[in-house]
Amino acid sequence: MLLERESELSVVAGALRRAGAGNGSLLVVTGPLGNGKTELMHGLAELAAPAVRGGQAPAKVVQASGAVLEQDFAFGVVRQLFEPALAAAPAPVRERWLDHAAGFARLAFADDSPPTEGRAPAAVAQAVLQGLQALAANMSADHPLLILVDDLQWVDAPSLRWFGYLAKRLDRLPVTVVVSVREGDPRSEQPLITEITGSATRTLRPRPLSHGAINELVREQFGEAGDADFVAAVHEIAGGNPMFLMSILLNMVVGRRRPITSEIENARMLGPSMFRDRLVACLRSQPRPIRQFANAMALLGEHADLELIGRLARLDSVGCTEAVRVLDRLGLLAPGPIPRYIHLTVQDAVEESMTVEERARVHISAAKLLHGCGYPAEQVAAHLLAVTAPQDSWAIEVLRSAAHTALRRGAPEVAARYLRRALVDSSSDGEDRAMLLVDLATAERGFDPPASVRHISQAVPLLSTAKDRAAAVVRIAPSVLNAAPLPVGDLVRQVAAELGDPDSLAGPERELALRLEARLRYTGQEDPAQLAEAVDRLLAMGPDPGTSTGSERELLAVLLYAAMMSQKLPASEIVQRANRVLEREPATASHVHTALPLLVSTLAAADSVKVVSSWLDIALEQAQRQKATVGSTWIYAEQALVLLCSGNVGKARARGIEALELVDAEWVEATTLASSALTSIAMDTNDAELARWLLDRNGDRAGRTQYGVSHHAMHQLLTGLVRAADGEPHAALEYLLDAGQWLERAGWHNPAVYPWRGWAAAVQRQAGDPAAAAELIEEESARALAWGAPAAAGRALRAQASLHGGARGVELLTDAVDLLRTSCDRLELAKALAQLGSRLQERGDPTSADRLLRESRALAQACEAGPLTELAAPESPSTPVVVAGPHHAALTKTELRVAGMAAAGGTNQEIADELGVSLRAVEKHLTNSYRKLAVPGRTGLAAALSRHSA
Repeated sequence: MLLERESELSVVAGALRRAGAGNGSLLVVTGPLGNGKTELMHGLAELAAPAVRGGQAPAKVVQASGAVLEQDFAFGVVRQLFEPALAAAPAPVRERWLDHAAGFARLAFADDSPPTEGRAPAAVAQAVLQGLQALAANMSADHPLLILVDDLQWVDAPSLRWFGYLAKRLDRLPVTVVVSVREGDPRSEQPLITEITGSATRTLRPRPLSHGAINELVREQFGEAGDADFVAAVHEIAGGNPMFLMSILLNMVVGRRRPITSEIENARMLGPSMFRDRLVACLRSQPRPIRQFANAMALLGEHADLELIGRLARLDSVGCTEAVRVLDRLGLLAPGPIPRYIHLTVQDAVEESMTVEERARVHISAAKLLHGCGYPAEQVAAHLLAVTAPQDSWAIEVLRSAAHTALRRGAPEVAARYLRRALVDSSSDGEDRAMLLVDLATAERGFDPPASVRHISQAVPLLSTAKDRAAAVVRIAPSVLNAAPLPVGDLVRQVAAELGDPDSLAGPERELALRLEARLRYTGQEDPAQLAEAVDRLLAMGPDPGTSTGSERELLAVLLYAAMMSQKLPASEIVQRANRVLEREPATASHVHTALPLLVSTLAAADSVKVVSSWLDIALEQAQRQKATVGSTWIYAEQALVLLCSGNVGKARARGIEALELVDAEWVEATTLASSALTSIAMDTNDAELARWLLDRNGDRAGRTQYGVSHHAMHQLLTGLVRAADGEPHAALEYLLDAGQWLERAGWHNPAVYPWRGWAAAVQRQAGDPAAAAELIEEESARALAWGAPAAAGRALRAQASLHGGARGVELLTDAVDLLRTSCDRLELAKALAQLGSRLQERGDPTSADRLLRESRALAQACEAGPLTELAAPESPSTPVVVAGPHHAALTKTELRVAGMAAAGGTNQEIADELGVSLRAVEKHLTNSYRKLAVPGRTGLAAALSRHSA
């Protein structure tokens, strides 16, 4: 019974009339739990047929509803909307609806991942959105189309993306979209939801029911009019909320009570807080066939048809009809041809009424029934997860298939749950268990790398062939091998030896052998002999090494990194080969589980990051969509390095800190790249506070040599910076030179990675030894010019200029500026411009000097580097280059609010959701706040804000 909703019906009727004229719109029905949104949506479906007046054809209605347990089914709600209509349509009509561009909509209805013919995932996703819009347009060509979606907050993400896409294109379509969203539910504040609701033409909020409406409901439920006092009391208890009201009236009807004044106190006792307990008691009192039907309905979910429910409940058609009649009389069923509960609370109460044994028995029966009927594997697996008793081999196949589907749609933790459950049904030492362990490790490497390595190690001894063992081992990400226990490295070497030399193999065996070689060479990055062998291997491949397969590209990434670190080839040759790899390698989040992140470091050192920057943006979008923590961490760190090499110090700093804060500090390899970028920022900008923060975060671990050259060198460099800032130049120099010795012993000669000689030279001057400083600068310059990357060479020329006065110094700085104008590093250019401008001022050329200094300040501001206060005289031994001045600008109101929320523990996403802004906007405000407050990240925000307020 739909009461007091005439206003909402009128608004939708008007929207349907405008849709008939080709002007579509989006309407949102919202409000708190139980305010009658679902009932209104059903009423709109009945309205559609007679609502379009003036001789126009009645609207065609498609409807669906979101469900909590089905949010992981890609395009599940879109399929609810269109699959019944497509199935019911005659073949010619169906083909016309799916003609031309609408053909891409078929991809959304496929149970398995369809072939994409080599197209990029982003292009395929866009084609699906366009295809679904074309399908809606084709269907509305015959009749105006009314799309009804209940509980939008529970709709799966791919369907939400399509609704957001469609909402922006309704103005020329005869399509009316009405969605309901629960107000106050955290899921309703998701960006995808707010994007849709923000595009609405009208927002409807069904009002609480009045005394008159409640009086009608009482009469309808009890078969008699209620006392005025009783109606008033019920109105006050329920607040006019239809669902709570019905919970009260339902319990009174079940208890055979009457709507009279003396029953008011009983009505209060039967309020919403007791709804579930009363409903459970009511269900347990029903005859066995009714309970069986209710249980089957609850466990199969809201969208199972009557026949399937009956088969699970073991009832014939007569028994099903009677069960539906009884449940409907109890007020538990929503209107419609398919029986479903009026609310999830009812479904939960039904499940609560079942015993543990009964629930397990029904779940097993449901899994077998759905599997036998050909339902998607994930729907079957959902029931298998609910039981712990071992099943037959069919359950393993179902769970494994469900895991593969979950991985394809970007849900690795869901896939891991399926696979852990499958292990319960596997043998204890057979190959079936080994394959499950390998699949589990593949899922876990996206969120728990140590567990992934452990499960691969358990699987390898159970596999019978060298090829299978190799296929398992290559699932281990190279980045975790150095931190893995020693036997894991031995395992990789053993399997590689079993498989053989890649050059003597062909086909899949060669691909596996190349990937194993990449992993072994990855672990030899800190051994000069192994670096030299890697360079020899690269040179043996010739000037045009193969890049047609993923394994060739992965190995080439390791070899190019070795050539870059050891500086055995010039930057130009390395960039040419690295870009060939990048051109052929798809941008995906999974690249972090290979050796490809080394390619990013190589291109950054070679000052060639324009292509890789957009490549990483695409990979990050996929990682965030898949909620891959490790993937996002690595890509944030890669982006920090790329931003740093572009001169964007502020953004690089924010990205690096975000990477470190995203995962546990014990995930050493996942944070090394971010720490390296932040170390360079601290050293380049003379930021002792950032150095202290990094040292405090890493503790003593970074200084211990067992964690590797990179961590030890970073620790020594940062400690040297802190000692220099504390006025201890001689102690600082010892740390800096020790870091350099470690880097040189490891074969890491490239000054583009850690220009430690330049940093040490500045401290040598402070210590009063300009001759030693000049020697370091000359050696650094020779190496940088030999490497040939514009940023490193320009920095070297700028440093050399500090050794020369007069015309020679101006000449070197002019060459540095000319070279750096071809570089990606805008901040290094800003520094060279500032130095050259200062020299020209001294030589009496104020016009040229002023032009150069203005350009320098503009570049520094664009890089969020602050004022370049001391670049006028960088050769002064007592004043190292300072990028940020001692005085910091005041925070804006928005920056202050965002910083306060971050200091209080809010994540970036939580802040964005609360303020109703984008995640990127929050990141920008935090970056500005860190720079203005001179803190490295969230750790120092609270204290800095207190000082700022003072």
